[in-house]
Amino acid sequence: MKSLLSRRGVLGGALAVALGVGRGREVLVATNEPWATYHVKPLLAEAARRGWRLTQLVPDYSKVTPGDPVPVATPADAPRADLLVVTGAGDWPADCAARFRRTRVAASALAYQVPVEAPRAREIRRRLRVITASSPAEARAFGTYLGTKRRVEVVGSPQTDDLPRRAPEKDLVLVLTSVTHPDGTGSAAPGTELLLAAAERLAAAGKRVLVGLHPRENRRLWEKYEISPVSSLAASARAEAAIGIPGTVFPLIAAVGTPLVGCTDPALTVPDYLRAVCSSTIGDAAQAVAAVRDARLPDAATLADAVGPIGGSARRLLNEWD
Repeated sequence: MKSLLSRRGVLGGALAVALGVGRGREVLVATNEPWATYHVKPLLAEAARRGWRLTQLVPDYSKVTPGDPVPVATPADAPRADLLVVTGAGDWPADCAARFRRTRVAASALAYQVPVEAPRAREIRRRLRVITASSPAEARAFGTYLGTKRRVEVVGSPQTDDLPRRAPEKDLVLVLTSVTHPDGTGSAAPGTELLLAAAERLAAAGKRVLVGLHPRENRRLWEKYEISPVSSLAASARAEAAIGIPGTVFPLIAAVGTPLVGCTDPALTVPDYLRAVCSSTIGDAAQAVAAVRDARLPDAATLADAVGPIGGSARRLLNEWD
């Protein structure tokens, strides 16, 4: 009996090693915005709970923010990994996939992608073990972006795992910026001139303007207004309405219960579902005051399609990576 139990223990240990049970995972992440770690940050707590280490790959250390809690490494310095996660098929994720040829690869939409097949998607998609997105709408867009009809697992957004409780303050409007100037960390979205003009109209109409800065936006453009010290998602709970250039955070703010107005430039290309969660979209700053005054939430079906499941999303995502 002792021998049998001993042998079972050995077999059980071997099985645990084979399944990765009882040891931490090493996961590398490569994003279309190489130095921008803000999409990985919401995953750190769940990773730590599991004893995993997430490391974001960067081309070099020149644009690393001091004190950033997300570990970073260049491909030359990166730990040996169980999985490489790409959040898009831009040049940097594709280059990383080519560099780590023997590493399993997953694709996860941690930020929106335009539903047009990316030029380098073909290099990545044949290696993908799993594809994830936050919502059904994002899954459709991400599948098109990757040029695949494979199943995309809908896991929700980790940012909705701890949604703030809404407590709107009278006349407070949250202005959601994008990125005015492209740089080495990533691209920009058109529309800032319109949004600046809209903010001026709102302030002149007696609204309190609170600015939710995109992590890569130029702060100096908005210093005449109050800039939120917390995330745009957290700040949205205080606002009667939000207005901005449609982006990844829009469905999440709608999930908080704050209605949105989109500022759209003719050159702006975003998935339809980001516009769909807006009460309205404007192309002229003169429309801003009325649009914010009349802002309403989308219907429940539109909201569910754009947001996906709420609660436990980081756990579901890392389960898929596992």
